[in-house]
Amino acid sequence: MRFGTLGKSGIKVSAIGTGTWAMGGDFFGAIDEKQCIEAIVASLDAGVNLVDTAPVYGHGHSEELVGKALKGRRQQVVLCTKCGLTAPGRNLTRKAIQMEVDQSLTRLQTDYIDLYQMHWPDPNTPVEESMQAMLDLKKEGKIRAIGVSNFDEELMRRCMAVGQLDTLQPQYSLLDRQVEKSILPFCRQNGIGILSYGSLGAGMLTGKFKTPPQVEGSDKRAGFYPFFKEPLFSQALRLVSVLQEIAQEHDKPVAHVAINWVSQQEGMSTALVGCKNPAQAVQNAQAGDWDLSAQELERIDQALREIYGE
Repeated sequence: MRFGTLGKSGIKVSAIGTGTWAMGGDFFGAIDEKQCIEAIVASLDAGVNLVDTAPVYGHGHSEELVGKALKGRRQQVVLCTKCGLTAPGRNLTRKAIQMEVDQSLTRLQTDYIDLYQMHWPDPNTPVEESMQAMLDLKKEGKIRAIGVSNFDEELMRRCMAVGQLDTLQPQYSLLDRQVEKSILPFCRQNGIGILSYGSLGAGMLTGKFKTPPQVEGSDKRAGFYPFFKEPLFSQALRLVSVLQEIAQEHDKPVAHVAINWVSQQEGMSTALVGCKNPAQAVQNAQAGDWDLSAQELERIDQALREIYGE
């Protein structure tokens, strides 16, 4: 497993991290709680040391499962969660942050959080107020590092004017590269670590989809990720075919190629990858055991230019 750090925090993290959005059971379809807990444990056994969750994933359900999975292993894990996004909406006031951190600590069965992240910008609260609240939690020992998710450069700059900002968690994959234009360069220039979510494009980059999925019930991914619809779906299939060729040359799963492309980009701390069972968790973790060559990275970039004209 390759390792890096969370920005300037000095916290050492595995190149592959376990994301638990799907474990909430309210967005990526039904879950088996026992399988989810075993998946987290399996990812740790396979070399992953970072687990990322949030209160909004299943209204606290994901955090509760993470708490159960980490019993007896808390000291081995870089535990990341978030604040500011709930079913009613966004709230990053000082009062809300102070309330949320205590609720998360209870669900996670721990007395500190390694990386606490503001989940989405709150347009009704000055980010300076939010950042100061986070710094106060750090002084109290409730959190070790401060991150944001889905923030732009201006908001990050305002955070940095108040105190040390350690990480950004943006959506980033071969199918969504919008942050490459200015956000990732900003992070690199300012020593802000990057944790990608959606690293496998909600499963699109695993090669399992041959036709647009007919998702229903609690599986809402097609409403969030645009590449499950045409014309983006067909373009994604063309890209996946290139990834499959490289995967076959290594006798590895196609998902490894997509994960490694993200994790090997400059400035990346961790590529977050979701799972619902131990087999998926172990397969994800094993991507960190090998690297794409410079030639293979260029081969993928060339395919991106040909398919998307970028």
